[in-house]
Parts: sequence; structure tokens; C-alpha cells
Amino acid sequence: MQPVSPLLRTAASYAWRLLVVGAAVYAVFAVLGRFHEIAVALFLALVVAALLSAPTRRLARTVPRSLAVALCLIGSAALLLGVLALVGEAVAGESTTLVREFRQGLDSIEEWLEKPPFRLNPDALSNIQARVGEYLSTHRSTLLSRAASGAGQLVHVLTVVALALFCSVFFLYGGDRQWAWFCAQLPAPARGRVGIAGRAAWRTFTGYTHGIVIVAAVNAVLVGLALYLLGVPLAVPLALLEFLAAFIPLVGSPVALAVAAVVALAAKGPLVAGLVIALIVVIGQIEGHLLHPLVMSRAVRLHPLVVAISVVAGTIAAGVVGAVVAVPLVSVVWSVHTALREDRLAARTRAGHPAQSADER
Repeated sequence: MQPVSPLLRTAASYAWRLLVVGAAVYAVFAVLGRFHEIAVALFLALVVAALLSAPTRRLARTVPRSLAVALCLIGSAALLLGVLALVGEAVAGESTTLVREFRQGLDSIEEWLEKPPFRLNPDALSNIQARVGEYLSTHRSTLLSRAASGAGQLVHVLTVVALALFCSVFFLYGGDRQWAWFCAQLPAPARGRVGIAGRAAWRTFTGYTHGIVIVAAVNAVLVGLALYLLGVPLAVPLALLEFLAAFIPLVGSPVALAVAAVVALAAKGPLVAGLVIALIVVIGQIEGHLLHPLVMSRAVRLHPLVVAISVVAGTIAAGVVGAVVAVPLVSVVWSVHTALREDRLAARTRAGHPAQSADER
């Protein structure tokens, strides 16, 4: 019988290992998809713990730990509700002016589209409100059923938020003790490497969370100031939208600013909309070449191509939630791999074996 080539034997050994790893990863994501509400709640609780762990530790030096956790959580909730109330007040205060400006803006957009170079037929742009009203009356039952399903989704959202808040209390109060208990349940030879992996994962996740919040806040302030100076209505809500969208790297900010450009086009005309589009380019350059290198470089060491692929893959797998979770997940996995590799090389050095060079690794 013809002997098997060593190259083919090596390729086969790697192939079955990759199949096993792929099956395990698929099983994990299948379980997470089945219980995605729990996974999202745990992720949100980890985000809250990452943001509030340092303030809680500092506050716990003067007051009991439980009181420090309660004060931090209540203060954060009050701040969030205050921002939402400010946004609601801004929308309510500008609603009348916004409706009037939108009607005037739609008329100007129609006139603009009827002129060169578009030269659209005026009949195609007329009676839009009548057509929308006819559609709403025709599909009323469908819209009502979607609204009812939306109310059901709201219940799911509130449940996830409540579970996230419940878990964050325990993470902030005794997360280190919970992790120590988990490591103690493992076999003794694995505890050291699991501890190294856990510390690297938490350090990267905390750094990413702090960094993305800073980047999102700076983006929101810049966008809010620019829209206010340009006279675009709803500058505060659009700035909040920019803050939330910045949690999706590379994609979120342009999408949020595109919404702002549409509002500017309807309310202020093509010139202001063009300035907002220019703002998209400026904010993207500031975020990509200044904020991310300064703020995120210590936490996330991923190539922009890896970030883009991670965001797209996360969006395909789990929609908006997947897009938000993808980059921190990949960053944590890579940091764990790096920490374990460095520990292995250090162990080889202590044992008297030469460490591998960068090319060998």
C-alpha cells in the first residue's frame, strides 16, 4: 500500500481538529441564539460592571460596599433618565417648528428634483401625503399587528434590562469572588492558565468599554455642536443617536450622520445637507486617526480589516446586537490568545528552553 504523505497526514490532523473546534463554536452560538435574551443581559451587566467598577471601588473606601454599589447604580440610572428627559423635551419643544420646516423642505426637495439634472416628472412627486394615507388605511390591520408585536418586544426588552441590572449588582459587589469560586471548581493544572485568560479578557473588555464610551461621547459632542451651529433641528436627539451608533465601529457613525443629513436636507436644504455630509468625512477622520489610536490602542490591537469583517459577521449572525458585540468579542479572544502564548513562552524560558522567535511564532 502506498504510504501516506507526511504533508497530507499533517493536513488531515489539522483538518479534524478544525472540524471539532468549528462544531464547538457552532454549538456555543446555537445555545446563545436559543437563549439570546440571557446572553444580551449578561453582556449588558458586564458593560455596567466595567464602567462602574472603578467608581465603586473608590466609593467603597469611605462607605460600605453594598452602599457604594447602590449609589453608583442609582446615580447612573438618574443620569441616563435625565439625558432621555432632555432629549424628549427637545423633541417636544421643536415639534411644531420641525413639522413646518419639514413641509417647506419637502416642497423645496420636490422643486429641486424637478430641475436639471434629475428632471423628474412632477406627477411622480405629487399627492405623496394622499398616497401615504391610502396605504395606512389599506394596511391598517397589518400595522396594528406589528404595533402589537412591538409591544411584546418591549416586554422582552424590559425583561432583559431588569436581568442585566440584577446581574450587574452581583458583579459589582463580588465579581472577583465569583471568578475565584469558578476557578476553584476547575482541575488544579488548569486554574493558572484560566486565571491568566480571565485577567487578560477582563482587562481588554474594560479597556474597550471605557474607550468606546469616550469615543462615542466625543463624537456626540462634535456632532451636536456642528448641527446646532448649522441650525439643523433636533440637534440633541441626533447627537444622542450618534452616541449610540458609535458603539458599532466603522459603520455606526456614518449611518447616524446620514440620518442627520436627511433631516438637514428636509429642513435646511441641499447646502446644509452637503455640509453635514462633509461632517461625516471629518468625524470619520478624527475617529479613525486620532481617537481610536489614542484611546483604544491599549485595549484593542486589531487591524481595521479585522474590525470590518467582525462587524459584518456579527450583523449577519445577530443583527444590531451582533454588530455591537462582535468587536469586543474578537478583541477579548485575541487578548486571551496573546496572554496564553506569552505565558507558554515564559514557561519555556524558565524550563531552560529557548523562546521562539517572532518568525517562528
